[in-house]
Amino acid sequence: MSGNEFRFFLSCDINLPVTFKIERLEGKLSPLKPPDSADGDCIEERKPELYVESLLYIDGAPFGLPMRTRLESVGPSYCWNELITLSTKYRDLTANSQLALTVYDVSCGKNEEVVGGATIHLFNMKKQLKTGKHKLRLWAGKEADGSINTTTPGKVPKEERGELERLEKLVNKYERGQIQRVDWLDRLAFKAMEKIKERESIKNGSSHLYVVIDFCSFEHRVVFQESGANFLIPSPIASTNELVTVWDPEVGKINPSEHKQLKLARSLNRGIIDRDLKPSSTERKSIQRILRYPPTRTLTGEEKQLLWKFRFSLMSEKRALTKFLRCVEWSDVQEAKQALELMGKWETIDVCDALELLSPVFESEEVRAYAVSVLERADDEELQCYLLQLVQALRFERSDKSRLSHFLVQRSLRNIDLASFLRWYVAVELHDPVYARRFYSTYEMLEESMLKLGPSMNGDEDGFKLWQSLVRQTELTAQLCSIMRDVRNVRGGTQKKIEKLRHLLSGLLSELTYFDEPIRSPLAPRVLITGIIPSESSIFKSALHPLRLAFRTASGGTCKIIFKKGDDLRQDQLVIQMVSLMDRLLKLENLDLHLTPYRVLATGHDEGMLEFIPSKSLAQILSEHRSITSYLQKFHPDEDGPFGITATCLETFIKSCAGYSVITYILGIGDRHLDNLLLQDDGRLFHVDFGFILGRDPKPFPPPMKLCKEMVEAMGGAESQYYTRFKSYCCEAYNILRKSSNLILNLFHLMAGSNIPDIASDPEKGILKLQEKFRLDLDDEESIHFFQDLINESVSALFPQMVETIHRWAQYWR
Repeated sequence: MSGNEFRFFLSCDINLPVTFKIERLEGKLSPLKPPDSADGDCIEERKPELYVESLLYIDGAPFGLPMRTRLESVGPSYCWNELITLSTKYRDLTANSQLALTVYDVSCGKNEEVVGGATIHLFNMKKQLKTGKHKLRLWAGKEADGSINTTTPGKVPKEERGELERLEKLVNKYERGQIQRVDWLDRLAFKAMEKIKERESIKNGSSHLYVVIDFCSFEHRVVFQESGANFLIPSPIASTNELVTVWDPEVGKINPSEHKQLKLARSLNRGIIDRDLKPSSTERKSIQRILRYPPTRTLTGEEKQLLWKFRFSLMSEKRALTKFLRCVEWSDVQEAKQALELMGKWETIDVCDALELLSPVFESEEVRAYAVSVLERADDEELQCYLLQLVQALRFERSDKSRLSHFLVQRSLRNIDLASFLRWYVAVELHDPVYARRFYSTYEMLEESMLKLGPSMNGDEDGFKLWQSLVRQTELTAQLCSIMRDVRNVRGGTQKKIEKLRHLLSGLLSELTYFDEPIRSPLAPRVLITGIIPSESSIFKSALHPLRLAFRTASGGTCKIIFKKGDDLRQDQLVIQMVSLMDRLLKLENLDLHLTPYRVLATGHDEGMLEFIPSKSLAQILSEHRSITSYLQKFHPDEDGPFGITATCLETFIKSCAGYSVITYILGIGDRHLDNLLLQDDGRLFHVDFGFILGRDPKPFPPPMKLCKEMVEAMGGAESQYYTRFKSYCCEAYNILRKSSNLILNLFHLMAGSNIPDIASDPEKGILKLQEKFRLDLDDEESIHFFQDLINESVSALFPQMVETIHRWAQYWR
C-alpha cells in the first residue's frame, strides 16, 4: 500500500455486534458513606465491590439493554478484563453514537452507590470508528449521561491535559501498530514512562478515577456511513472557514461514463479503420516515450487509449507488446480475444520482456503460455540465470500444473545443473504454508519425469541413478546439520569444536570420509564429490559456528564449501545471482571487471552452502600488513610496477573495486564494513554477507557508494591516474547495466511473492528503490556526470573536509 493510499471499511457494511473490553479502574477510590447508616463502623469494615454497567446511546436515546460486568472486590486496582458484546451491530450505529459507562459499588447497604460515570463517542471528529485503549475520567457520584450534549464526557479537557495524557495517547497509537516497534528502544521508553507516572502521581496526588476500555480493531479504518446512503452528509457549517472531511465510497471505482466512452472508442467495429491508422509525429514521440517506461510504471488512461488506437501499426515493434497487453480490458471477452490474436502475429519479443509477462500483473493463461514459448528459445546458461525467479513465478500461475512448471521440468531433464537447482529451489519453498502444494506438484513432476529417463540420456546414468544422486544431496545436508548440533554443544573455544568435528568425521561418522557412491555437489552438480577430508576441515569463529569442509572430488582434486545452519541464505543467494548476472551482462559488452560471484545455495529456510574462496578480510589485512598495497606487494612484487606491485595485479584490484562499487550501489547493499570486504591474493576484491539490501542499513547515514578510504589509498589516492581509471570503469559499467535495467527490474518483480526479508517487507517500495538507482531519466552522458559526482561525494567523505554530512559518512566506516 502506497503512502498516499487510504483504505477503509464502511460502518454500514459491518454486520458484526459492537464489541469492547472493560479492563480496569485506575485511581484512588474514596470511601463513600452509605445512606441511612446508623454508625460509622460500616465505612471501616466495608470492602468495595464494584461492577461496571455499559449502555449504548444513539442520537441521545438509550438503545438496547444495559450490560454489566461481574463484581470485582480485589483492589485497589480493580481489574475486570471482561469482553462485552452488545446486541447492536456496527451497521446500526449513527455518527452520534455514545457508550455510557457507570461504576457502581454494592458493598454496603441495600442500595447501590454510584462511584462515577463517563461517556465516549464511538466515532471521532473525522467520522472514523475509535479503536484501541481509551482512558475515561469518571465524574464522581454521577451516572453516565448519554444525551447529545453530555454532562459526563470521559475525555479530559484540553486545558487539563498534561504529560501523562500525551504519553498515554502515544502508547495507544503504539498498541494499534501506528508507531514502529523497536524492541530495545521500546523497553527504555516504557521504563522512563513508568518513572514519569510515579513522579506525576506523587506531585499531583490526583483524586480522579479512570476506567480503561479497549475497543476492537479492524484490518483497516472504519468510516461512518448510513445504510443505503451514497455519500456522507457533512455536519452543518457555521459562518467559519472550517474544512469538513467527506468520505467518498466511490473513490478508486470506475467512472461509468468514462468507461462507456472508452468502450465506444475501442469498439471492435472500428478495427477496420484502426488497421490503416498511422500516428502523427507528436503521437509517435508519445508512443516512443511510453515504450521507454520501466516495467514498474503504470499507464494512464490516455496512454492506454493511444496504444490501443495504433495497435496495428505497432505490431512490428517488439518492445510494444508488453505495453499493449497492459492496456487490454481482459474482462471484455471480445477485446481479450482480439488482443490474443494480435499477440500471435506480433514481432517476437525478447526473453527479458517474456519475464515481464510472467509477473503477477498478467493473469491470462494464454499470455503466460506465450511468455513460456519465448523462454524456450533461451539456452541453458541463460535459463539458469533466471531459474530462481522462474520458480518464484509459479506462485502467480492459475494452476498447480501450469505451462511454466512443465517447461521447467522438461528443460531440467536435458541438463543436470538445471535439474539439481530446480529441485533445491522448489524444495526450499515447501515450507510456504500458502503455496506448498503448488511447489510440491512441480517437485513430483520432476521426480516422475526423471525416473522415466532411459540410460541413453545424460551419458551412462539412467534416470533412476540421476535422481538418487540428487536425493543423496539432501541426505548429506541432513548429516551436516546433525554434526553442527553436536559441535555447538561442545563447551570451550573454537579449537575444541574443530577437534570435535574432526573426531566425528574420523570416528562415528567415518562414512562421510568416503561415500559409498559419489554425490553430486549441491553447489556445482557436474562435480562428483567422494568424501570429506577431516584434517582439512574446520570451523569459523563466529556465533553460528559455520563449517568449512574440504571434499575430495572424483577427478582427484578437492573443493571447499561453507555450511551454515541458523541463517537464512535466500537473500544472499539472490544477491549473488544478481552479481553473476551483471558479470555476464558486462562481459557481453567486453568489460571484465574480475568479479567473484561465488556460489550460494539455500538448502532450507535456515540453512545452506557457500563456495569457499581463499581470501582475507580487509580488517585482517590492515591488522597484519597495515595497508592493502603492502599485502599485494607480498604476493605480486614488481620494483618497476606501480607502488611496487605488478600492473596486472593492480588493474585487477581497480576493476574489481569498480564492479562491486556499482553493483552494491544499484542493489542498495547495506551494513558494509572491513570484515565483509574480502581480498584474494591476485588482487580481486569481493563482498560477502548481504543481510541488508534495497537501501536498508543498520547504520545511520550510509554513504551512497560503499567505498572505504583504504581502497582509494591502494589506488594512489583521489588524485592519481589509477583512481581516474577506477572512476572510468565505474561509469562504463553503470551505463552498461542501465541498458539492462528492465531485465533486472523484471527479475526483482518476480521475487515479489518470495519470503526474502528485505523484499517481503514491502515489495513495491523495494522495486521502486531499485528503479531509482538506474536514473532512467538521464541519457548516457548525463548519467556519467551523475555517477562521477556520486563517487566524488562518497570519497570526499573519507578525507579531511569536515562538512556535517561528510562527517556522518566518514563515521559509517568506523
